[in-house]
Amino acid sequence: MSAKTKGGSAKAGSSHDGSSKAEKIDLESRALRERALAAMDRAYAPYSNFHVGAALLGGDGSITEACNVENAAFPAGTCAERAAVSSAVARGVRTFRKLVIATDAPDPTPPCGMCRQALMEFAPELEIVSITRAGKESHWRLSDLLPEAFSPSALQRAMKRTNG
Repeated sequence: MSAKTKGGSAKAGSSHDGSSKAEKIDLESRALRERALAAMDRAYAPYSNFHVGAALLGGDGSITEACNVENAAFPAGTCAERAAVSSAVARGVRTFRKLVIATDAPDPTPPCGMCRQALMEFAPELEIVSITRAGKESHWRLSDLLPEAFSPSALQRAMKRTNG
């Protein structure tokens, strides 16, 4: 899926009222957007003033949100996307379906390289949606953002060649 742009820990979409799959997906998308925007508002970014929120939809339907947390020792900061993955994994979630990233930037922002690699470990075909408070959004597949990624299978192949 190439980038598409346009202007403008609860269970997501767990309806038992006979609603359609499209309605469930719409509810999930809305919940992810709301949670990513709320997390962005809680970001700690006194140095860059670049506030980021992320909401990650687990394979079990759970949503994990997180924000970026900066530190005066810049490498010690944590991106919202990696914080969301870490929190979800700590709760036992290891598969992911969708990530929504929210920023105040004028244009939608994809995950940084380190976050792409961390996400690749668990969800190579992850759907990523980046939104801005102004209503712009872009869509990608993780595999498109990080082609030829160093994945668990790549590591296994490399180890076989080295050890075998």
